[in-house]
Amino acid sequence: MIEGFAERDIEVGDGLTIRALVGGEGPPLLLLHGYPQTHAMWHLVAPALARTHTVVATDLRGYGDSSKPAGDEAHTRYSKRAMADDQVAVMHALGFDRFAVVGHDRGARVAHRMCLDHPARVSRAAVLDIVPTRHMFGTADKAFGMTYYHWFFLAQPYDLPERLIGSDPEYYIRRKMAQWSGVSDVSEVFAPDAFAEYLRCFTDPATIHASCEDYRAAATIDLEHDDVDVHKGRRIHCPLLVLWGAKGFIARQYDPLEVWRQYADDVVGGVAVDSGHFLAEEAPEQTLAALEKFLRA
Repeated sequence: MIEGFAERDIEVGDGLTIRALVGGEGPPLLLLHGYPQTHAMWHLVAPALARTHTVVATDLRGYGDSSKPAGDEAHTRYSKRAMADDQVAVMHALGFDRFAVVGHDRGARVAHRMCLDHPARVSRAAVLDIVPTRHMFGTADKAFGMTYYHWFFLAQPYDLPERLIGSDPEYYIRRKMAQWSGVSDVSEVFAPDAFAEYLRCFTDPATIHASCEDYRAAATIDLEHDDVDVHKGRRIHCPLLVLWGAKGFIARQYDPLEVWRQYADDVVGGVAVDSGHFLAEEAPEQTLAALEKFLRA
């Protein structure tokens, strides 16, 4: 999906591998996708970023062509801590022990955890269309529940959401991605090859299960880790860029910059991109311009 990038399967421990695409030259930059996507979501911006950076676009644990371990009772295998550790191991295997990271959606939550658990590794970070998990659960209201109901649906005990989604995964993914983009059909936003890749991966029952475990972890072990951070006063110290879709739920529900300033010391700026949830595909030029400016600083 990303022309000129080399494909790698990188071992990260415990018999797991992470699929990574690597391209370009220059300072290292890690790109992390969101739900229910793969590294292919970066196909419109990664080649341009690779003109000035060594870009590594990966599939998160449980997604795409990365390993999909079965969930455990405490959901630790899909905690953002475990997923962040995977990505740090990938970058180390490629020879990069300090790097910039850009994450969208679930990938942004992994990037947030990475900044806290591995501060020496992350030189700067950008988060796309999220505010912190702890803040969202802590301020949840009717609008949150009606719009982001999937947070509660996917977190239901095994195997209720797996069975329901698995009965017609194509219908589910088409409906959800169109809804989050504010369009009637995904063809209005997503390139056919990109959406075909999302569909290929998401129709795998192991991916459906893993993505549910991702959300189960968010509602349990991730919140425990976040509470410890707050108790210990742990914050993001590296420069942080905040981007969000001007037409999306995050823009309607929160003041993203104000929220992130409660969690990070150096919020260097924020941009409301003219898009719904999927910034890098709905508004690639504006997203790219904001990222390039941030990465040059």
